[in-house]
Amino acid sequence: MRFNDKLKLVPELPGVYQMINDKDAVIYVGKARSLRNRLRSYFQAGAGHNAKVRAMVEKVADFEYIITDTEREALVLESNLIKELRPHYNIRIKDDKHYPYLRLSVHEVYPRLSIVRRVEKDKARYFGPYPNAGAVRDLLKLLKRVFPLHACSREFSNGKSVGRPCLNYHLKQCLGPCTGEVTEVDYRTVVRSVELLLEGKHDALLKSLREQMEVASDALDFERAAVVRDQVRAVENVVERQKFDAAKHLERDVVGMARSLEEACVVIFHMREGKVVGRETVFLTGTAEQNRDEVFSAFLVQFYTYAPYLPKEILLDEEPAEREEIEHILSAKLGSRVSVQVPQRGAKKAITDLASRNALQVLEERYARISGKQELAKRGLTELAYYLGLATPPQRIECYDISNIQGTLAVGSMVVFVDGLPAKEEYRRFRIKWVEGANDFAMLHEVLTRRLAAYKESNPKFLSLPDLLIIDGGKGQLSAASSALAQEEMVHLAVVSLAKADELIFVPGRVAPVDLPRDSQARYLVQRIRDEAHRFAITYHRQLRKKAQVASLLEDCPGIGPARRQALLKAFGSMTALKQATLDEVKAIKGMNEALARRLHDYLRGKA
Repeated sequence: MRFNDKLKLVPELPGVYQMINDKDAVIYVGKARSLRNRLRSYFQAGAGHNAKVRAMVEKVADFEYIITDTEREALVLESNLIKELRPHYNIRIKDDKHYPYLRLSVHEVYPRLSIVRRVEKDKARYFGPYPNAGAVRDLLKLLKRVFPLHACSREFSNGKSVGRPCLNYHLKQCLGPCTGEVTEVDYRTVVRSVELLLEGKHDALLKSLREQMEVASDALDFERAAVVRDQVRAVENVVERQKFDAAKHLERDVVGMARSLEEACVVIFHMREGKVVGRETVFLTGTAEQNRDEVFSAFLVQFYTYAPYLPKEILLDEEPAEREEIEHILSAKLGSRVSVQVPQRGAKKAITDLASRNALQVLEERYARISGKQELAKRGLTELAYYLGLATPPQRIECYDISNIQGTLAVGSMVVFVDGLPAKEEYRRFRIKWVEGANDFAMLHEVLTRRLAAYKESNPKFLSLPDLLIIDGGKGQLSAASSALAQEEMVHLAVVSLAKADELIFVPGRVAPVDLPRDSQARYLVQRIRDEAHRFAITYHRQLRKKAQVASLLEDCPGIGPARRQALLKAFGSMTALKQATLDEVKAIKGMNEALARRLHDYLRGKA
C-alpha cells in the first residue's frame, strides 16, 4: 500500500505511533489524542516544523500505530516503547542499560530472580532499571528472605531435578523445588507474590496473602499460616516505608534540571523527614528543540514508572506537560495519591532552586571534562602533524590490527578517532576471507583493500576516508598497507605503522623511524589509538573462538544440525553459558524440544 493511501486509513482515535526509516528501524515513538490528525500533520506541505522534526520526517519511510482506549493508556504505552526501542529522535534516559534490572525467569518451570545489567529478548520478565544499585541489592535480599525463590542454575524437567539441596535451602532462603517438597502450583503462587510486589501492587498482594493465611488456618495448617503471616508483615513494612505524615511532608523527591543544546541533566534529591538522604543524577538525550515542560514530562514517566519506590510528592521548578495524566499514572502505581507540584515561594521553592543549581553544576563539570579531553586531543593532533610532517592535524584517524592464532579465525579491526577522540559508531571488524595460514601481512593487505574498495563502491558503512592510517606493526606491516593503497589508487592517504617494542613510528620514505617524546600528547594519542585497535580485534577474535568451540562440540551431538547449532550459538555464545543453561532455557530455543534439550544436556555433561 502506498504511503499516502495508508495515511488516509488512520483512525481518529487515541493511540501510539511509530516512525520507521528505510532500514526498518523505529526512529520515533509518539502518542496522540487523534492518530489521524497527528500523523497527517507531519507530512502536510508547508508545516512549520522545527529542525529536529524536519530531520526526522525526511527519514520516515513507513509508520505503524497502536490504538488505545484513552490518552492515559497511550502515555504509558509510549513510555514503554521508548524504553524498549530507544528511538533516535525521542527524549530518553541516557545509558539506562548500565542500570541494574531484576530478572524473573517466568518461562522456567521454577522461576528464578536475579540482578542483571542487560535486558535480553527472552521470555523472562524484567523490572527496572533501578538507578540505585545498592537499593536493588537490598530489595533482592528482602525478597529472598520473604519469598525464597531458588537461585541456582539447576535443571528441572517435569518438576524433578538432579542433586541434593544447596546451602540456601538449609538457610531457608530457597523453597527447595529440587527436594520435591513444594509443588509447581505452590511455587507459582510465590512467584506471583513477587511480581505483585515488584509491580507496586501492594494492596492486591496483601489481599492475596491474607486470603492464603485464612485458607491455611481453616485447614489447620498453622505452620503454613505462620509463614504467610510473616510475609504479610514484611510487605506491610515495605508499604509503611513509603507512607508519611502528609502534614509534615516526610517523604518527597525534589527534581531540578539544566539543559545544553543536545541533552539535559536532571538531579533528584530524595527527602525523608525533611532531610536530603540521597541524590541521583540522570542524563536525558534527544532533548534538542523540545520545550522544557515536555522534557520534564518525559523524565517523570520514564523514571518513576520503573522506580522501585515512589514518593507521594514530587517538586519541580516548572509545570510538566500533561501533569494530571502523570499524577494519575503514578498514583495508580503507588496505590495512593502522588502529587506533582511547582512551588512558588518558601522552603519548597528554595530546595527546588537548589536542585536546579546542582543540575547546572553537574552539567558544567561534565562539559569541562569533555572540553579538557578535547583540548588534550587537539594538542596531540597538532604535535603528531608536526612530527610526521603532515600539512594539517589529521581530523579522522583510522587504526588497523590483525588478530589470529596460527592463521585460524583470523580477524581484522578498524577503529576510528575523530578530532582525537574515539568514534565507536564508526568501528568496523573484518573476517579474513582470502588468506590461508598465518600471514599477517597478507591479512592486513586484504582488510585495507576491502575497506578502500567499499568506499569506492559508496558502501554506507565506509563513506569517509581517513586523514591518517595507523597500522599496528613494523616495516613489514607498513609495506603491506602501502601496497594496498597503491592497488586501490589511494596513495595520497597518509599511512604510518607503530611498532610495539619501542613505540617507534615508521613513515614511508623515511630511513629512520620517528621516536615521539615520551611526555608528548602525540605519543599518548597514538598509543591509545593502537591499544584500542588491539582491544577491538582481540575481543572479536575471542568471540569467534568461543563460538567455534561450541560449534565444534555440537557437531557431534545427535539431532543437532546446522540450523539448531546456529540458534544455540546465537543464544548462548559460549560453552560455559550453554553448560550452565537450564533445560527450559535450551528448550525455548527455536527448533529445540524437551527430548533434544535433554539429549544435549546429557551429551554436554558427558563431555565435562
